[in-house]
This record gives sequence, C-alpha cells and structure tokens, in this order.
Amino acid sequence: MSDFQNISERDLYILEPGQKPPRRRRYGRVYAAIGSEIKCDKDIFDSYSYEGWRNIHHDLLTVCAAVEFADRRWSRGNAQWARQIHVTIPVIELSAWQDSSVRNTLLDTLRHLTGDEWRFTFVRYEGAATTKPRQGPLFPNQRKEFTIAYSEGLDSLSVSGLYNKNDIAVCVRVGKYKQRLRTDEQPFDRLPFDVKVKPNAENSARSRGFKFAAITAIAAQLSNVSRIIVPESGQGALGPVLLPLRNIYPDYRNHPTFFRKIECFIKALLGTDLSYDQPRLWHTKGETIAAFLGMPGIKAGQIINTRSCWQQRFNVRVEGKLRQCGVCAACLLRRMSLHAAGVEEPHENYAVANLQAARFRDALPKERTFMATGTLYDYGYMGARHLQQLADLSDLPTASLKPHAFQLAEALGASLDDVQRQLEHLLARHSGEWAKFEASQGEKSFLNLWTKGGRHG
Repeated sequence: MSDFQNISERDLYILEPGQKPPRRRRYGRVYAAIGSEIKCDKDIFDSYSYEGWRNIHHDLLTVCAAVEFADRRWSRGNAQWARQIHVTIPVIELSAWQDSSVRNTLLDTLRHLTGDEWRFTFVRYEGAATTKPRQGPLFPNQRKEFTIAYSEGLDSLSVSGLYNKNDIAVCVRVGKYKQRLRTDEQPFDRLPFDVKVKPNAENSARSRGFKFAAITAIAAQLSNVSRIIVPESGQGALGPVLLPLRNIYPDYRNHPTFFRKIECFIKALLGTDLSYDQPRLWHTKGETIAAFLGMPGIKAGQIINTRSCWQQRFNVRVEGKLRQCGVCAACLLRRMSLHAAGVEEPHENYAVANLQAARFRDALPKERTFMATGTLYDYGYMGARHLQQLADLSDLPTASLKPHAFQLAEALGASLDDVQRQLEHLLARHSGEWAKFEASQGEKSFLNLWTKGGRHG
C-alpha cells in the first residue's frame, strides 16, 4: 500500500447514515455522509438483493460512491495531473478489504485508471446493509450468458442487439443521463446511488470507468455469468490512449489494460473469475452500426433515438429542448459513423446541425435565447482535431505504433504482429470514414477549416 502522507493529500471521510462529523474536525478533511452527499435509493438498492447478494457487494457499491466523490471533489493542478487522495470508508466485511491482495489490486486499478495516487483506510460499518429479505434467484429457468453495461448510446444499443440473441444478456443500465420512466422495471435498471459533490471541482470523471465495471461485475456474479461485454467500438476504446490531450493523462476507461487490472481486483475481492470482453475493439463505430442495421427487423429510427453527446447544460438547449451539441468529439464521431452506415439524422437532433456552414457562428441556432459559449466552440474544435489526428495515425510508419501494439498485445494475450496489423487496419478504416464525412461537408465548411488547424468564426 502507498504510504504517502503530506500536506497536499486530499482527505475524504465517508460517514454512515445518521453519523455526524466530529465537532473537532481534522484540518483539511472533507466529510460525505451516506444518505446525504451519497444518496442511496433504497428501493433500487434493495432490488439488487437477489439470491447470492452478500455484504461485500454492499461494500463495493459504497467504495464506488466514495471514489467518485473524491474524484470529483478536488480539481487537478494546471502543472500536474496526479493528485494524492486518502479516503476513509466504513465497510461491513472489514477483513476482506484489509487483505493485501484486495488492497493492492484496488490501488493498482485506480492508479492506472485515474492517474492519481490513492490511499484507503477501511473502518467497520455498524449499520445494516439492507432492510428487506433476499429475493429469489435471478432469471430462474432462463439461460443468461453475459452481462453488458447498457446506456442510451449508439454502441450499447448496437452491440446488445448484435449479441443479445434469444434474450441471453443481463443489461445493467448505466446511462449518463436521467433515464426515462419505465413501467417494466427489471433488475439493474438503474444505479442505486447518486453522488452530490459541492464544489464539483473536477470533470475529467475517470472514476466512472471503475463504477461501471464494478457494478456490472456485481450483476454478473448475481446472475451466475462470467462474461461481461464492453460495447465500445475501436475509436472510443483506443483513441483516448493513442492521442491523449496535451498534459493530460491518457483515458483508459475502455482500454484493455484497465479491464485486465479490474479483473484481478474483482477476483481478489469477490473470488470470481470474470472476463471483460471487447468484441468490437477492432471495428469502427460505423461498422458496428452497419452490422446492427443489417439484422432482420432493425430500423434506422432505433439508431436515431439515442444520445451520444457529452453535454447536457443550458448551452445545448434549443427552443427549450435538450439537444446534442453536434460538434464535440462524441457527437462528431457519432455523425461520422452514422454517415458511414448510411443513416441520415434529422437536423433537429443537434444544436449545431449545419456542419457545411462557412463559419461556426453561421451554424448556430438563430434563437435569441441560445447561448453559444466558448466551451461549446472549444469542444468542437478539439473534437474535430482529435478525429483528424486519429486518421493521420494511419499514415505513420509501423514503428510509431509499436509501443501501443505491445501494450495491447500483452493485455489481450495476442501476438504483437497480429495486434499491430489489427490496429493499422482499424486506423485505416477510420481514416477512410472520416475523409468521406469531411468531404461531404464541402471544402469551405468550418469543419474542414478546423481539421486543418484553422480557428475562426
């Protein structure tokens, strides 16, 4: 375990429900209470309590919430990405969390995922994990073969459709946005806790990967399956590591190296062998969408009624309705991929719909109340540059990609030559899709200007 302890350490203490912070508070320590800053919906939480539910699962959800709170509570410095974070967490299975293999794999997983140095102190949880009796076995007399994290995004819809034949998937809803009301609630339809952080100082949100992976692991164990499908296609899984932004730690949330580490952590903690499988790793998002659309009975409307955008603030509302911004990296990848799959979306899906405009300002909604922020512009410019630079990687000599191929080969248990070839082919296909999408906007479009490094309008 890392034994760092200095004045720059961020210190978080998680309180049990009803527990009050001490009158004499430790200097610099932040307190977050379960039931207040960490809100647990008991109906949803208890809906996880099927046969096989154990106190260690309750503990893991608490740890996920604490990690998310700490990750969002303290901003990163301008000159240094890494933070030193100490979290004290009450757990029921104290001896399990104090085990060296559990502690070491937890630290290794979070260090790799977030780029921070973590330290944990576990104390005994005095409350009750749940107030309701355990329900019967999940999915009795049904054959389930894998678990998948299901959001409202294109990848999860397409991949679950491709692989969930004969209802063999356990879908865990982990959508970034508030889910629509459902009348047919199923196990794992919603996350059982919500973290409220004030001030919410950091938005890099790397810990989300840990939360989603851990919750799907719980669902897999309760459902008696060992395979977890990660729906992300190649550009989304590998692009943030191949091309990290300047001075920013690579984003490993959907990278195979992260999944190998969390498999070790889950094995140490839960005693179960789970595998996080990425069947679309060597496919572009456009290829995944096209494969889904090629299935019998699938209509383009199912694809269109999804959301990919990172933003949900006032600056993407038009006529009072939340739109997708249309220009962030996620939106541009979506639009490029739909173009590659031959799907045309309604313009009203996006706040910035017309990418053929000569200037960015000309593409903005004419509504007087629309607020075109600098953040929206910056997201668009950086998103376009990212996708262009990812395409440019296809022109690099083989040796330039060798370090990434080596890292991937080790994580995938594959040969270096095979991974090198797969990576080069993926980048070439992305380059072709991006070139066709960019050309479809016209030579004088602001998008074309952005990809060449120009900034105006």
